Formats: sequence, C-alpha cells, structure tokens
Amino acid sequence: MAATRLSLILFVSFAVIVPSLRAHIAEFDNFWQQKSEEAKKNALKAYQPNPEEVTEQLNSHVYDALEGSNSTRRHLKKYSGPCLATNPIDRCWRCRKNWAKNRKRLTKCVLGFGRKTTGGRRGKFYIVTDPSDNDLVNPKPGTLRHAVIQKRPLWIIFARSMVITLSEELLLTSHKTIDARGANVHIAFGAGISIHYEGDSIMQITVAFNHFGRGLVQRMPRCRWGFVHVVNNDYTHWLMYAIGGSQHPTIISEGNRFIAPPNLAAKEVTKRDYAGEDVWKSWTWRSKGDLMMNGAFFVESGNPSKSRPFGRRDMIKAKPGTFVTRLTRFSGSLNCKVGRPC
Repeated sequence: MAATRLSLILFVSFAVIVPSLRAHIAEFDNFWQQKSEEAKKNALKAYQPNPEEVTEQLNSHVYDALEGSNSTRRHLKKYSGPCLATNPIDRCWRCRKNWAKNRKRLTKCVLGFGRKTTGGRRGKFYIVTDPSDNDLVNPKPGTLRHAVIQKRPLWIIFARSMVITLSEELLLTSHKTIDARGANVHIAFGAGISIHYEGDSIMQITVAFNHFGRGLVQRMPRCRWGFVHVVNNDYTHWLMYAIGGSQHPTIISEGNRFIAPPNLAAKEVTKRDYAGEDVWKSWTWRSKGDLMMNGAFFVESGNPSKSRPFGRRDMIKAKPGTFVTRLTRFSGSLNCKVGRPC
C-alpha cells in the first residue's frame, strides 16, 4: 500500500501492524511463518466489529480541533510564527517544547483505528545510522530494515537526516514505532511499505491529514480487503489514480480534497482492479464531503439502502474538503529542533 516514489513522512494509523509475510521473501522459513501467525492473532485482537464508531470518534476530534480556530488563515503557504496545531493529532504533541524528551507520548495521540496501538512504547530506542538497504535476508545493523525485523519492541529514531531507497518492500514486525522527528528522513525512489494477502481481510486502517503531492502516481492507498477510512487528506497530484482496491474493500472517503491532473484519462479518483463492474458494484465505496477540483470525480458503489457505511446513528460531521489546506498545513517533513516546539 505504498505510493510510487513516496517522498513524504506519513502519520498513518494502523489497526493491523504486521502483514502476512509472504511477498518478495526469498526464504519463507519458520521465523516468518511464526510472524504470520502472530499477525493473525494481532489482527483479531485489534478488530473493531463496529468500525463506524471509530470513524465517528475521529470526526469528533477533527471538529473540536477546528471549532475554536481561525479557519480564514488556512491559505497561508509559509508560516514562521509561533507553533500552531491545525489537526487533532498535531494538537496533542507538536507544540510541546519537550517532545524530544518524551517521544513515546506520541502513542497517546493516535486516533482512528490505530487508537489502541502501542508501537514501540515498551521497547528501547534504536538509532538508524545507515541509510543503505543492500541485504534483504541479513540486513546490516544500523539500517532501518535491520531495526524493523527485530523480535522485541523498538522505538526507532534517526541519527541524522537521510534518504532511504528501499531495494525491496519493507515488512515490519510487531511493536515498532518509526519516529523521524528531529531529522529530515525520506523513504523515496524505491520500494515502499506494504501490507499483504488474505489473512488480513479484517484489517481496519485510518489514513488522515496527509498531503499527497507531486511525483506520486497511484496507491494513496490501494487496498485489497478491510475497512479503510480516508479522511481530510489533500490530494494535489497523481498520474494514474488516487485511491484503489481489488478484493472488495470498504472505503469511506470523507472530507478530502482531490485536484485532478490535466490528463483527461486520469480524472477519476478511484480505480478497481481485477474485477468487472458486475462484481465491484457491490463493494461499499463512499464519498462524503469531498472537494472535487479540476474535473476530479469519485465513482461510488454499493447499495446505500442495504449497507449504510456510516451506521444508523448520525455521525458528527468532520470538516469538509474545503478545510483540508488548513488541516494538512504542516504535513510532510517537519523542521523539529530539540528543545523547541515543532
């Protein structure tokens, strides 16, 4: 589920942390089989039988974060004044000057389907010192790949700014947090981070407050199964499509801004793969409060009278797509300095 040439730092809330690890692994040995079994157990533990309650909770936080703020300032492009937090996740941590001394507080800021995620909170700090990625099976100590395959919980930070070009997709084991605050870290020009195959069909994911900009082609995200809440993101560029799926995922797109590219063949936000219309017309894909610009359009599907994606209770309305510029104002690489608010 990685965008081509990904060069953004994303805060993505995952309810499922570990994939069923079979993709591009040369030797699927007992270790990886064990991890696959652990992934299934973790997925069942994190599963929320009523996902609408989670999306309602996130929408409530978004509403509260902006209710008392001055939304007329959302068009300012470059800001050099005092710390501002324009979405509920940033509001939880980024204006605290002691964030570097209490990095693990970030786990208390998670919303959406990752709200119960502990990540590496119970583990030691692991410092990435080497941006190389030359050995998939026996990665070099000090690299990001070596950090994420360790069995123990880890909070992964970076010794300096770096660009990491992955030679193969990056598969994370349980209880890991990748924290690039204080450094300018890009995972770009290579493979990405993926979640695979059929055991993760109950995965539940929140994608929120990201800016998907130039250089991105597709898969923001692309999902096979599960329930995906895509909320208050800013899509200002894509070459093929923005959101895709292939194995009956439920996708709720809410309060995003989609600016379509000039190419007339790429105006559609959505893309369904490996299924004809007679099949995908039953998938629940909904767009609510999205802002469509430059000819962008979202093809909805599913029977709204039979399967209401937002549940029977009225959901607290998130801010519509017109507020996305403000909500994502500080997305991307943050210029965080130790001892100062971000």
